Amino acid sequence: MVANDPATDAAWESFKVKFGTQYNDELEEAERKGVFSSNFAHIQQHNSRDEQYKLGVNQFSALTATEWEATYLGAVPPPSDSQEGLPYLGRLEESAALTDSIDWSTLGAVTAVKDQGQCGSCWSFSTTGAMEGANQVATGRLVSFAEQQLVDCDTADGNAGCGGGWPYLALTYASNNGACAESSYPYHATDGSCKQSACTLALPVGAVSGYNDVDLTSSALMSAVMSRPVSVTINAAGSNFQYYESGVLTGRCKGSIDHAVLTVGYGSLNGVQYWRVKNSWGTSWGDAGYVNIERDASIKSGSYCILQYPPVVAQISASVAV
Repeated sequence: MVANDPATDAAWESFKVKFGTQYNDELEEAERKGVFSSNFAHIQQHNSRDEQYKLGVNQFSALTATEWEATYLGAVPPPSDSQEGLPYLGRLEESAALTDSIDWSTLGAVTAVKDQGQCGSCWSFSTTGAMEGANQVATGRLVSFAEQQLVDCDTADGNAGCGGGWPYLALTYASNNGACAESSYPYHATDGSCKQSACTLALPVGAVSGYNDVDLTSSALMSAVMSRPVSVTINAAGSNFQYYESGVLTGRCKGSIDHAVLTVGYGSLNGVQYWRVKNSWGTSWGDAGYVNIERDASIKSGSYCILQYPPVVAQISASVAV
């Protein structure tokens, strides 16, 4: 346990107030404060160095890395032969001219940051984000789709609700079954029985007409993101991702995909190129719920494994969409 000091004590009290944290007894609080103290020391030590990014206290600061990874990560790659059912529309062709930057969150194609809570359902948020962006590009309407529908109902293909899943499989489910409006099927951060029959379909069956995948190169993903937000999977394990606050996150891939997110743009900050990524941990995490991940290093063995698996671009038929 890290020895207490005034700065740590003040940060702990602020943490409890900000996140409404309460404990059953003094022993439990002392244990959690010990974890917090170690994490806070890491944050301070990192921020004292001249790095491209800063860390900060957030809702995860009283959790060990093992506890956090077990609860909040949930991308589970399926067997290679399971990707059947959704029409494959080929590799997305690269644009000859790439813009210097783009951010769909400022262009009307990204819904507000959502919060998956204590549920490994990141895969459902990556899926709805891709569909929300594709639908807005196709129809001009931004509609929030229901993650809870996927958590409760998309269970026959290997996806497992809070136990993890994969965006491609969820896109196939939405194509075959339609996508509920979030307003009619709100998110509860727990597994439940399927209530799709009572929801309002914001996308009818067949509106998700297929998908393109993307070559495992930065230029190919840049080209794809120029057209709409793109579902990507990453390796998010590690304290620096857990406590990311601002700047451009750098770090080597640990080789194991465990989290699904949404790439909404790219750009550069202080000369460092990055992907702009929407997460699903609420606005208390990161840069108001977003993270900038280093772009030049984002090859298969590079930054956070963002190109270890082909990113997926959802295609939505405007003639079918509601």
